[in-house]
Amino acid sequence: MVDRIVDRIVVSIPQYGPLYGQQYESMKLLVTGGAGFIGSNFIRYMLGKYSEYQVVNLDKLTYAGNLDNLSDISDNPNYSFVKGDISDRKLVYDLAAKTDVIINFAAETHVDRSIDDPTPFLTTNVIGTEVLIEASLKNKHKRYIQISTDEVYGDIKEGTFTEKSPLKPSSPYSASKAAGDMLVLASERTYGLPAIISRCSNNYGPYQYPEKVMPFFIKKLMNGEKVPLYGDGSNVRDWLHVIDHCRAVDFILHKGKVGELYNVGANNDHSNLEITKQMLKILGFSEDRIEFVKDRPGHDIRYAIDATKIRKELGWEPSIDFEKGFRDTILWYRKLFN
Repeated sequence: MVDRIVDRIVVSIPQYGPLYGQQYESMKLLVTGGAGFIGSNFIRYMLGKYSEYQVVNLDKLTYAGNLDNLSDISDNPNYSFVKGDISDRKLVYDLAAKTDVIINFAAETHVDRSIDDPTPFLTTNVIGTEVLIEASLKNKHKRYIQISTDEVYGDIKEGTFTEKSPLKPSSPYSASKAAGDMLVLASERTYGLPAIISRCSNNYGPYQYPEKVMPFFIKKLMNGEKVPLYGDGSNVRDWLHVIDHCRAVDFILHKGKVGELYNVGANNDHSNLEITKQMLKILGFSEDRIEFVKDRPGHDIRYAIDATKIRKELGWEPSIDFEKGFRDTILWYRKLFN
């Protein structure tokens, strides 16, 4: 586990006032999975932007959760942490009774781990989601935001997926996320759950557990090892900075329409080989540090989503230049693992 933290990555983050000029009353957010990569960045972002908001962070602290990710805001009076599982019905009900919004980042997310053992993915991503839905309904919450993934659509050789595209998940991980999404949508229609779903592309940025490609490869390089690249490295992903994802969830929370889905992407399409070569260049390593290995079973060839809806309807746009954000991220991890 990454057990130490270096200075936060420096990126240009626009400062926004209240959306549409409205004054939002103080909200109490229950953020699940808030000690993980995206959740921790989101909590820091929201507390920095909304001084009156309160955040309760519920996290099981599995291998990928790390409270050091939030050490710089741990003393914030508007922040509190509770260790626990989203599948623990009593605990979730108790916390939901004291909050008025649930934003669900909690998930098992690593594809390779899901192939080896799907059970934890079903427990967290399906059963845990059902518990959160019940808690939100019981307490008549203002919003329930489900953080999903573009992987529920499967892969696509040409074109892009829209929010109306059929789901065709390729791994136990993406299948479990698709199942959670369906529970949320069914609960919105049947029970009136005030739910909105976001489906984002690949996130990059600081505080990510080193099983994902960027921190994983950088850690290996810092240890003098080669980086294992699946297949021929031609698999394509759209790369979205985690701060831009946090901003998108902020927009969805305050401006999104209940019952809707919003794709969140930045149109930064790059193959895994391109990403790896650029990483090596920034760190000063030659391309002979790449080791091509047997491809992953069911490996999606290309992800591509159309984010027109969130841009036109909610006014969100990615703000972080990919070249700068990518370089800053690589250097942040180099300092962490050096």
